[in-house]
Amino acid sequence: MLMNDPIRDLLDLDTYPIDRLDEDAGQALVARCQSDLEQSGMFNLAGLLRPPAIRRAITEVMPLLRAESFTHKRLHNIYFKKDIPGLPPDHPALRQVETINHTICTDQLAGSVVREIYEWPAMGAFLAAVMGKPALYIMADPLAGANVMQYRAGEALNWHFDRSEFTTTLLLQASEQGGEFEYRTDLRTDADPNYDGVAKLLAGKDPQSRILRLAAGTLNVFRGKNTAHRVTPVVGDQDRIIAVLSYYERPGTAFSAEERIGFYGRAG
Repeated sequence: MLMNDPIRDLLDLDTYPIDRLDEDAGQALVARCQSDLEQSGMFNLAGLLRPPAIRRAITEVMPLLRAESFTHKRLHNIYFKKDIPGLPPDHPALRQVETINHTICTDQLAGSVVREIYEWPAMGAFLAAVMGKPALYIMADPLAGANVMQYRAGEALNWHFDRSEFTTTLLLQASEQGGEFEYRTDLRTDADPNYDGVAKLLAGKDPQSRILRLAAGTLNVFRGKNTAHRVTPVVGDQDRIIAVLSYYERPGTAFSAEERIGFYGRAG
């Protein structure tokens, strides 16, 4: 990677040699991230996004969040499904919770810090190496590939399991209080849904749940398919702002029009 590459103005590639996977330093980073994934189901690269890039990113997205974002507000259960076969509707594992956030989409982020990082080929190659995949690709979807989400005072992303194998986020701004990442590793398995354990978590009675407070500029990669997680309600005047970067094993992946409308309020 050339020293004058613009991506170096955005990312601390000296500390995190994402672009040098063929060198010992890059291989050591991959090995460290793989170890963290194995032990805790996630890895974090704190300070990956440089402070000037954080400031630029916030300057780019804040006017869009204020004027053009889609407010996603809904009641849901931890599964984001209307019902679960074999569970009665009043089972405590199906307890309703509320999620509220404000989202801007890929097509609104042209020329932005977020899009530059998302579409940088080395980022997908690094994530693929850590996850043990032959390759990972950005989405072909006009809305879903790179999103920025804002959580204002009192708002939260509530308990859920992810549909995808892993989720990649880049925190642009932390809230003053609240807005913390709470998770319960391996609450279920593919063979055991552990409905009673889910009910216990939702009741606030799971001693194995953990809270992680991230700093702005941190890349977080998280395996959330069987690990329940949420973002706690934001407290104070400073909003929580986070970019979500979606990569898939097959090129050309896109949501259906119905899914886009559900997540973003529009099909395109």
